Amino acid sequence: MAERRRILVVGAGAIGGLYAAYLAKVSDVAVLDTNRAHVEAIRRHGLALTGRTESVTKLAAFASAAEMGKRSFDAVIILVKSQATEAAFASIRPVLEGRPVLVTFQNGMGNAELLEGLCDLEVAHGVSFEAARHDGPGRVHHLVYGEDSWLGPARGKAEAIAWLGELMTRSGLPTKVVADPRGAIWGKFIFNSVMNPIGAIVRGVNAARYEVPEIRALIDDMATECVRVAEALGILLEFDPMYLVKKIRAGESPLTEHAGSMAQDIEAGRETELEAITGYVVRKAKELGVPVPVTESVYRMAKGVEYAAKAKLAEK
Repeated sequence: MAERRRILVVGAGAIGGLYAAYLAKVSDVAVLDTNRAHVEAIRRHGLALTGRTESVTKLAAFASAAEMGKRSFDAVIILVKSQATEAAFASIRPVLEGRPVLVTFQNGMGNAELLEGLCDLEVAHGVSFEAARHDGPGRVHHLVYGEDSWLGPARGKAEAIAWLGELMTRSGLPTKVVADPRGAIWGKFIFNSVMNPIGAIVRGVNAARYEVPEIRALIDDMATECVRVAEALGILLEFDPMYLVKKIRAGESPLTEHAGSMAQDIEAGRETELEAITGYVVRKAKELGVPVPVTESVYRMAKGVEYAAKAKLAEK
C-alpha cells in the first residue's frame, strides 16, 4: 500500500478550505490560515462544507507557521490572495523540511513566477473551476462544482506532479496534469479578468451581468481585448474563456447568485485581487503595445468601487 501523502494548504478560506476538505479524504492534510477564529473553529468542530458538498472534516489547523513547527510535506498548495503570496511563503519557508512541490491554484497572475524567484523548489501552477464562499469560522459554502482542474509544472516536469493530479482526482476533484497548463490558466484568467470587476461594479448582483444589454456588450468587448493580449503573448487558449457566460445566456446553464470573489471581497471590506487580475492584463497590454481601452476603463471603475466600499465601511 502506497504511503499517504502529506499536504499543506496555505490559506483555508473559500477554495483553500474546499481543497483541504476534499484532499483530506485521500491524504494527510494540514491547513495554515491567519484567521485565528477560523482555525479555532476547525480545531473544535472540523471544517464544514455546505451547498454542493455537505461534509465535516477533521484536520490539523494552524494560525501561524511558528505554531505549526517544522514539518515535512510532499506538496504545499498556496491559496491565499495573490497580494499575500510573498508574505505567506516567507512565513512557512523556515519550517518546511524536505523539498515539497509548491502549487498555486490562485486566481491572479504572477504567483508561479514569484515563487520561482523566492526558492529553488519545484513549482506547479494550475487552475480550478470550483466556486465557494467563506461563510464564517470553520464554514465554507460550495457554490459551484466545476469542470476538470488543470495542473502542470512552472519549474520541473509533469511526471513529478502526476501523483498530485491522481490524488486530486481520487478525492473528487478531477484534474488533468499537462506539460504546459498556461492555455487553461489563461482561459480561466480571462474569464476572471472580465467577470470579476464587472461583478463588483454591479454590486454583486449576478443577473445584472446577463440581463442588462449594455453590460453584456461591455463583457464581450472586454473579453475580445483580453484574448488579444493572450494571443500577443503566444498563449494558445485551451477553450473559449467566455463559454460559461455563453451557456448561461443560451439558457443551457442556470444563472447562479455568485457574482465573483471580487464582489464578495468588496462587500466584506477585504482587499481584492484586482491588481493581479484585470490590472495584470492592463499592464501586460501596455508592455506589448496592445490597445485595451474597454478593459482599462473597467479596471479604473473597479478601483473607484473598491475605494468607495472601504470608505463606506470606515464610516460605520
